[in-house]
Amino acid sequence: MPKSVTLKDVAAKVGVTSAAASMALAGHDRISERTRAAVKQAADELGYVPSSAGRALRSQRADAVALIVPNSSAHVFGHLYFMHVLTGMSTAANAHDAQVIVSTNADTSSGDVAYERVMRSRTADGAIVTSAAIDDDHVQGLVASGLPAVLIGNYPHLADAVTVGIDDVAATERLVDHLVEVHGRRRLLHVTGTLDHQTGLDRRDGFLRAAGRHGLTDVAVIEGDLSETSGATAMEQMLRGDPSTRPDGVVFANDDMAVGGLHTLRRAGVDVPGDVSVVGFDDFGLARVTTPGITTVRVPAEEMGRIATERLFALVDHRGGQPAHTELPVELVLRRSCGCDPDAERVRT
Repeated sequence: MPKSVTLKDVAAKVGVTSAAASMALAGHDRISERTRAAVKQAADELGYVPSSAGRALRSQRADAVALIVPNSSAHVFGHLYFMHVLTGMSTAANAHDAQVIVSTNADTSSGDVAYERVMRSRTADGAIVTSAAIDDDHVQGLVASGLPAVLIGNYPHLADAVTVGIDDVAATERLVDHLVEVHGRRRLLHVTGTLDHQTGLDRRDGFLRAAGRHGLTDVAVIEGDLSETSGATAMEQMLRGDPSTRPDGVVFANDDMAVGGLHTLRRAGVDVPGDVSVVGFDDFGLARVTTPGITTVRVPAEEMGRIATERLFALVDHRGGQPAHTELPVELVLRRSCGCDPDAERVRT
C-alpha cells in the first residue's frame, strides 16, 4: 500500500467525510449500502487497507494506548485537567507494561489528523478521547472503526460508546443548592464553559434546572471559554449593570474562570463573599491558593483517566463483564468564597 494513501484520500474520492468513510469500511448500518460500496471500491482502487478495519488484522500487540485530544480542545493543553488525565492513564498503562501516546493536531482546518494518525497505524492497541466537541463526527467514526476506544465525558448521541465521566448536571445543581439553601442567594449568574462541548451544556443545564427548582426568577447566563480572561470579562460585564440588581452569587463552569472573575471583583472593591458568593468547578489546584479560597466541585480527573485506560485494556483483551458507562462521584469542596468557614476546608461527597 502506498504510504501516501490515507483515509482522507478515500473519503475525498467518494465525496464523504473521513468519519463516514471509516464507518463505511467498518460496515456501520448508519451508512447506506450505496455509500459503503462506493467507499470500499475507492479503497480498493487506491490500495488503502486501514490497519484498524478489524482486530483480526492485528497480528501482534503494540503495547501502547493513545490519548486523542482533538484540535477543538486546544485549551486542554494549558489546563491542569489534561495533566491529571494523563497521569491516570500512565498509571494504568504502566501496570500493563504499556506506554501512552498523545495524538493531537494544532491545525484547526484538519482536525481528522489526530484520529487518523491512530486509526490507520499500528502504533496503539486502542484509543481514549477527551474533550471532543459535540459536532466532532470523527468520534463516531472512531467508535465504529473497530479500534477499541473509550471516551472520557458524556456522549448522549453515542449510546454504543464506552464512556467514563461524571454527572455535570447534578454536580452543578449541588452548587446552586448550596448557594440558595445555605447562603440565601437569590440572584444568580452562571458563566458557562464552551457550549460546543457537552460539559459546557450540562453544567449550564444543571444551573438552570436548580434555579428553576428553587423558583429563582432573577438569573442570567454569560458564555465563557474556560479561560481566566473570560471569567474576568464576564465580571466586568456584570459590574456594568445596576448595582441594586447585581447578582449575589456567581457559578463559574470551571476554576480558571472563577480565578479571573475573583480578581476582577476584588479590584473593583466588591466584597467576596459579603456582596457576592463565588463558586467554581474542577479543584485542580488554583481554587486552593486564591484569597479567598474558592468553593468548587472536585472532579476526579486522574481517576477518570485511570479507569478509562483499564476499560480500554479490557476491550483490547476481549474481556466481557465491563460496564459500558462509568459515572464517578464528585465532591463539593466548601471554602470561603461562598461564605463558608474560612478556617477549615470541608468536603461533602
